[in-house]
Amino acid sequence: MSDHPTEELDLAQAIERNVRPGDTLHVMLGHCRWTAGAREVLRQYWRSDPGFTLVMLSLGSLGALFFEGGLVKKVVTAYSGDSFPTYTPNPVFQRGYSSGEVEVEHWSILTFAQRLEAAARGLPGVVTGSLAGSSMASNAAFTEVESPFGRIGLVAPLVPDVTLMHGAVADAEGNVALSEPLLEGVWGAWAARRGVIATVERIVESLEGQGHRVRVPAHRVLAVVQAPFGAHPGGLYAPGLPVASYGEDIPFWVDAKQATHGDLDAWARRWILGPDTHGSYLDLLGADRLARLRARADPASFRADEEAHPIDRCEAPSPWEQAAAMAAREVSDTVGLVGADAVLAGAGVANLAAWVGVSRAREAGSTVVLIAELGMLGYTPIPADPYIFNQRVFPGTSMLSDASSVLGMVVGGPATRVVGCLGAAQVDREGNLNSTIIPGGPFLVGSGGANDVASRAEACVVVTLARPGRLCEQVGYVTSPGRAVTSVVTDRGVLRRSDGVLRIAAVPSGPSGLDQRVRAMAGSCGWEVETCRNIEEMEPVTLDEVLALRRYDPERLFLAGG
Repeated sequence: MSDHPTEELDLAQAIERNVRPGDTLHVMLGHCRWTAGAREVLRQYWRSDPGFTLVMLSLGSLGALFFEGGLVKKVVTAYSGDSFPTYTPNPVFQRGYSSGEVEVEHWSILTFAQRLEAAARGLPGVVTGSLAGSSMASNAAFTEVESPFGRIGLVAPLVPDVTLMHGAVADAEGNVALSEPLLEGVWGAWAARRGVIATVERIVESLEGQGHRVRVPAHRVLAVVQAPFGAHPGGLYAPGLPVASYGEDIPFWVDAKQATHGDLDAWARRWILGPDTHGSYLDLLGADRLARLRARADPASFRADEEAHPIDRCEAPSPWEQAAAMAAREVSDTVGLVGADAVLAGAGVANLAAWVGVSRAREAGSTVVLIAELGMLGYTPIPADPYIFNQRVFPGTSMLSDASSVLGMVVGGPATRVVGCLGAAQVDREGNLNSTIIPGGPFLVGSGGANDVASRAEACVVVTLARPGRLCEQVGYVTSPGRAVTSVVTDRGVLRRSDGVLRIAAVPSGPSGLDQRVRAMAGSCGWEVETCRNIEEMEPVTLDEVLALRRYDPERLFLAGG
């Protein structure tokens, strides 16, 4: 802790005084997903080879800058890839990991948070229900042991030297107030060996009456810096606090992604190295852009997106739309079969299928709700925004918490029956999923929360395309174990678990004969797949089903192609 934690340092001073070469740096991600402190670290240490270990739950496109600038020797993470405009592998991470230039430890969202929790609580380990049966179980910081209570999984503490975070507001003493949802939570702020460098929208004299929002107390804070829009290009949700909320700058994220596929160094010179103060960075963004981000925090702002991107009612359904529409049916049916209380979806097409499937189940009388690993329970998706982490849904969400609550208690806990709807680059005959790496091939993205869902949910529906490269006999890396996978839905048919085996159970109706359609589905599998005794012929996907998907993704960012 610094001698004067409440001194109002500028951002450059805060980093200069408190970050050292060789540090383990934790960039804390709540719903904000970025902090001005990370940008300043990049600016000060660019190409200086400081040898940081970067602890960051989701690297995203901006995380690639730590690679480009030569700042990191090791990464501890749950996701390394792009999030906007779609969830895809990123060439910077692929090169860094495949070359061995950057060492990487892959974790799930929950186990990443649990490792920080162990450190924050001063414990030698924390019990987890995730990772067993996956390739991540080989991580040195995970083990399974026999105990008087049965076989349990344990994760070891993860101790950063310094945690960088962005909060809504801090008081003159250095107490920092945050709003849910909190994703990984504040464990890293309590776990950091030296403490926290916090940027906030505003420093006020007092937080009287806001004690329930103070998540990081002053004694943990090394420096607090007033930095309006300090979460940019992430957004900030601050209801009831003396600062204004703002939405995510999706075009900026997309621009960053495009730069990682082109001249990232030039992009960094403009946005990272050029502005020497946070104020200069905001000037570069411009007042009009910042005003638009303020407006995006309005839950009704989606209407402008709806008007800008009308739904195409004429384009024929793509393979992904065929798969998603049938997966929505499967999700709805599975909700009924297991009496589900909640559905948690993976990103992209799986997410859209879950949204439509839950709506379908509720129309049939179910009380099932949507949950998200960010820390949301009972949220309602809005049109023209296909992203799970959509901040415009926060005000109407029934319960806002964090990933430890959702992935560690709601999913797998005795009080709630959860269905997962997941996607993956590969799924094998046992239902195991791979979204991490193709052995001998490219790095993908990592687990995110998929392992936690697959490890603990009551049932999981997987949505993918029926292609031999996707439906393989055995995945080379098990990101998520297949224990709970009850069905795999594709554009050409559905595999369902019967007598412990995934068999062809249904194919869409069509002009060709049933046997021909079953053979087409079987030929899409990379193994000698078995068939159920009675094959269901599914009704053709309707225009209404396709439009229900396009309502959320009118640009067809996720739904086109295949």
